Amino acid sequence: MRLLLRQALLLSVKDTRLFFRDRFALGFALLFPILFIVAFSLALGDIGPEDEQLRMAVATEEEGGFSRQVIDALTATDATGVDEWDPQDAEQAVREGSLPGYVLFPADFTQRMFGGGSTVVRITDSEGGEQTVRLTGEDSGARILVVTADGDPETEAILGGLARSIAGRIGTLSLAARGVIELEGFTALDLARLGELGAAPPSIVFTTEQVGDVEPFNASNFTLPGYLTMFVFFAAALGAEAIARERQTQTLERLLANGVRRSSIVAGKMLASLYRGFLQLAFLWVLGIFAFSIDFGESPAAVIVVSVFMAVASSAFGVMLAALVHTVKSASSAAVLASLTLAPLGGCWWPLFITPDWMQALGRLTPHGWANDAFNKLMLFGAEGQDVLVNMLALALFAAGFLVIAVARFRTVSAN
Repeated sequence: MRLLLRQALLLSVKDTRLFFRDRFALGFALLFPILFIVAFSLALGDIGPEDEQLRMAVATEEEGGFSRQVIDALTATDATGVDEWDPQDAEQAVREGSLPGYVLFPADFTQRMFGGGSTVVRITDSEGGEQTVRLTGEDSGARILVVTADGDPETEAILGGLARSIAGRIGTLSLAARGVIELEGFTALDLARLGELGAAPPSIVFTTEQVGDVEPFNASNFTLPGYLTMFVFFAAALGAEAIARERQTQTLERLLANGVRRSSIVAGKMLASLYRGFLQLAFLWVLGIFAFSIDFGESPAAVIVVSVFMAVASSAFGVMLAALVHTVKSASSAAVLASLTLAPLGGCWWPLFITPDWMQALGRLTPHGWANDAFNKLMLFGAEGQDVLVNMLALALFAAGFLVIAVARFRTVSAN
């Protein structure tokens, strides 16, 4: 084992020296990716989240009453983001799919509000005219309905939050109304009639507050990791050409004749490719921090670990490619074809999360896809290290699979 490691290290150092002497290879690995990163970062610089106001629909079946006061308060200014709908129009729009959902005050809302009991929110799914009801509280007192098209959880959360906020404020007013009943001698029916006229209780006031501006995306947070992944694999794949050339010139055969083991050659070539990958990672990540102001997210260490797994997988991929080809020309062609096919499939040219489901599934078949998915989670969506453990495992399995094929198929003698 000691001899194997010593021979592999010596071979890797020799190949690394040759790499630094090759100005074209050095420029391709380190400088060429910058052109892509700069170009696509500038092109995508204006793409980002827009500060679009959320619009919510409300409707009432009462002609007057307390629900009228609530809706008037909600729609007093456009800043609240609430639009009033006719109940029948809202129901039709939900069934047609042009409206995701709405909040509805039933015809008996005011009467039941002053009749005692707690105000409850009923969330209903409207499909083909049939409704399935889920209550948030006991089915007593006034009811506020949240009607959604197909039980969409996002719509339920938004409209349900609005309805519960209204119910909470109304609950406070109901307690005050019951106090009036006890102190002034009013009956619940008297208060209900006053409520229908809009005279009691006091009106509700809703306020809106802007907590901050939406910050635009830093496009480099997804362009740099994508093209870094692409060029690390690309450089490793092009390394197969050098191995094929050494096979044709019988350099590998002479190494065997001098006592170098076949396994040492495979390990040495993989280590040399791994050194190049680490150099690319260090150079482009440091450049990204200082020149492109990229953000490593909540777990910078996880970004580095994923990068290491990705570099190992790329070096194993390059050696595997060298084991499968026969000539220098075929190695060069295979490297370009594999790189330009796997890069878009794996989300190097565009984020996988904006692509259709079928393309995201194809991306899972490539190491590029698992690496880019991990980078996007960590750098764009605030994920922690434990959230990308599966991605790390997938990259490790790709590396192991590539290495097994490389060892099994590696030849030191040209087939020609």
